Amino acid sequence: MLPKCHNIDEVRTLAKRRLPAPMFHYIDGGADDEWTLNRNCSAYSDYQLLPECLRDVSTIDLSTTLFRQPLALPFFLAPTGMSRLFHHDKELAVARAAEAAGTLYSLSTLGTTSLEDIAAAISTPKMFQIYILKDRGLTLEFVHRCKAAGYEALCLTVDMAMAGNRERDLRTGMVMPPRFGLKSLWSFATHPVWSMNLALHPDFKLANVAHRVDALGGGAMGLIDYVNSQFDRTVIWSDVEWLRAQWDGPLILKGVLSSADALRAKAIGVDGLMISNHGGRQLDGAPAPIDLVRSIRQMVGDSMDLVVDGGIRRGTDIVKALALGANACSFGKAYLYGLAAGGQAGVARVLDLLKTEVIRAMTLLGCAAIAEISERHIHGLVETLNSPGQR
Repeated sequence: MLPKCHNIDEVRTLAKRRLPAPMFHYIDGGADDEWTLNRNCSAYSDYQLLPECLRDVSTIDLSTTLFRQPLALPFFLAPTGMSRLFHHDKELAVARAAEAAGTLYSLSTLGTTSLEDIAAAISTPKMFQIYILKDRGLTLEFVHRCKAAGYEALCLTVDMAMAGNRERDLRTGMVMPPRFGLKSLWSFATHPVWSMNLALHPDFKLANVAHRVDALGGGAMGLIDYVNSQFDRTVIWSDVEWLRAQWDGPLILKGVLSSADALRAKAIGVDGLMISNHGGRQLDGAPAPIDLVRSIRQMVGDSMDLVVDGGIRRGTDIVKALALGANACSFGKAYLYGLAAGGQAGVARVLDLLKTEVIRAMTLLGCAAIAEISERHIHGLVETLNSPGQR
């Protein structure tokens, strides 16, 4: 079935067939009315690509450097929680697909595989996504464990003071670990392969926190309830400075949307930003990351790596983000669809589709290397940049 998936939407359709409804909608959904969720994708249509002809594009080089690490692709896999929900090979399948593609893998604090197991499984660059939790000792422990395991970067998520209102999860009865209930029984029954793998591989745990936090040991609980019980609403910029002092590698903030926040992050020594609204799963009504990258780039200059995170469905989306000032793109939903559709092979299919589309887009755009893509390739910006007073 995977070879017949010719784009990310078709991989999504296959994932929907293979997952019980609670799991699929946990990947697919967003907050409130899902305006931001939908805008994340549709915003790319506001930007038109302007090709330049008669360029030597006989060879296309997708390699780049991000967070001080060489990557074979200008995109990577964003941190997502609890991959075991979608396939029994969980985060290991995703990490191995990233290694095969030569790109960065990001592991979530709320992963179902330990950071040490990921480090043992892959040799390519890896980043650990961290929260400053109520238990500061646990946060500091993560820093020490990442140093010992050889992680190249830390990514601090800053947009989770509380969980967004994810109404699809409420409607489907989504809990962690999965449990058969009145709302989900029929869906589990009609997806026997997934349900059989649940019976064969029942170990659902938040592997990085289970030894310190009674994350799920007391039984199933709503995901939103768990998030709200663990995250600290008192976290402020001085806490980021504290984390900066503990970690001497690249430190990335994920969830920054404001240019003023970007400038403050730069001032305290943050190395990069993932411009993100958490996949439309937090504040509904927030702008799409692609709409913000140019203004943030103008604010921080070239001293920080900027990543457009979210809404990626096509290689042309990635090229547009690069043209507007991003160093790279990241995505979660797209590769989770692949994981659900076919484990490691499904993730690899998603990466290959996007790689092929980026190569095709760059060839038709007249760019042989990532560094050649610039604002002049976005229709409408050329006239603005060349008009009086806009240089």
